Amino acid sequence: MISTTEALVAVGCFAAIIFATRLFPFVLFSRRDPPKIIQFIEKHIPPAVMAILVIYSLKDIDWQHAPGGIPELAALGVVTILHLWKKNALLSISGSTAFYMIIQSLL
Repeated sequence: MISTTEALVAVGCFAAIIFATRLFPFVLFSRRDPPKIIQFIEKHIPPAVMAILVIYSLKDIDWQHAPGGIPELAALGVVTILHLWKKNALLSISGSTAFYMIIQSLL
């Protein structure tokens, strides 16, 4: 077991490393435009990650037995509607998660 001092030192080191890695791109590109590859990644990675998350969320649905994916597809519909309506990722994710949990408990 580590002491409190050792834990605080470890947390401080982790915080400094995370801060430095988050600060690095801003310092690197503060005076010039990022390279084309970075602009491509910045534009195309978020939708790709979202698509992967949707596929991952729906991959284990048992379509043969009730409710047969109804809660998952309904929650997918809710997240889509909320996001198109309010354009707020936090609202979309939390609202559809709450909806999914409620509908899952009812079925």
